[in-house]
Amino acid sequence: MSQENTPSHVAAFAGSNLIAAGPLAHVALHVHAQAATDCPVLVFSDETGRVVDLDLRGTREDVAQRYAEATQPQEVTPQEAPKGRGRPKLGVVPREITLLPRHWEWLASQQGGASQTLRRLVDEARKADGGRTQAKAAQERTYRFVTALAGDLPDYEEAVRALFASDRAALDRHMQAWPADVRQYALRLLGENAANDRKD
Repeated sequence: MSQENTPSHVAAFAGSNLIAAGPLAHVALHVHAQAATDCPVLVFSDETGRVVDLDLRGTREDVAQRYAEATQPQEVTPQEAPKGRGRPKLGVVPREITLLPRHWEWLASQQGGASQTLRRLVDEARKADGGRTQAKAAQERTYRFVTALAGDLPDYEEAVRALFASDRAALDRHMQAWPADVRQYALRLLGENAANDRKD
């Protein structure tokens, strides 16, 4: 698992029971301890709702070290630091973008330069979006989770239809018979569960 694909927070389910949730390193230790049992464990990323494969080889200490290292920010030595423009202390991240010549010409004619103009355009687009992109992402991650863990539960298909119709009342109704941990985590992924408590 590359560091850029490493989720910061995850939730582990043994069957339909939530056995641990929180930082990846913390949950990996719980899953390692559970590995001796016959019940398979699935781990889900809070960010994407996708199943996360854990490397549980070795001792508890091996797992602790592996995931502590995986979630640590990588330090860049002065020799490795990229040279060039940017203001890293302000959180400015330099990345390459490709545009057609007419786009570059237009950007060059704007007051403040290309970078400032692009930042302004992105901010304006985010405001105009009205949260639709975030809502869609929340639906997608919730869908991934319920498909993996709730596909055989009562009213699954109706719940999915309600999810994508943004019909919270119908979603609640169709998930009513689901195990509490599955229902609560689905709502947390959807962003509509105010409680962010994490089990130990």
